[in-house]
Amino acid sequence: MSKVAVSFTHIIKSGEPAFSVLVSRFLLGETFPPSVYLSLVPIIGGCALAAVTELNFNMTGFMGAMISNFAFVLRNIFSKKGMKGKSVSGMNYYACLSLLSLLILTPFAVAVEGPQMWAAGWQKALSEIGPQFIWWVAAQSIFYHLYNQVSYMSLDEISPLTFSVGNTMKRISVIVSSIIIFHTPVQPINALGAAIAILGTFLYSQVSVPYMILRNTASNI
Repeated sequence: MSKVAVSFTHIIKSGEPAFSVLVSRFLLGETFPPSVYLSLVPIIGGCALAAVTELNFNMTGFMGAMISNFAFVLRNIFSKKGMKGKSVSGMNYYACLSLLSLLILTPFAVAVEGPQMWAAGWQKALSEIGPQFIWWVAAQSIFYHLYNQVSYMSLDEISPLTFSVGNTMKRISVIVSSIIIFHTPVQPINALGAAIAILGTFLYSQVSVPYMILRNTASNI
């Protein structure tokens, strides 16, 4: 997000279902009906159209969003396996993930960057942005934590189809609100690409989730 517009980041992240299907196919050996693969066409095409027409295109930001998609899909796959059968609640599962992430990543953060780099970055941010930077960081930390916690809690309480549709609506709200708040210039062709990608994501949720429910039911039987 530091390299490209927030709206562009979430347009690319709309391609998450394509990563989900490909990772499941090649890493887990899962196969899907043709309708699922066909639903990926507008997702990939819409993201590609939005990318090539993006006025603020940056390869680093684009690759960051793509890597984020891949990491997010892996997180979902392993989270689903960890919460299978509701052996642990979504809130407790997210709490365990947060604590383990802190323990695992802190040594790497210290080794790669270290306190001196953190102090220099903090001072630079304060000098360029001002003291309100502290409040922005605090607010972002709280809202990001709530976003992830509610996401895991939702997996326990609603159907996968409802969750998928809600995730699609989240992308729309983030893209539209970021364009309005940050006054991001958007070309008509760019908006068309975003709309196609979001529509493809919605179609994917419609054709993939019923198939997954039937498959899980059959495996349980």
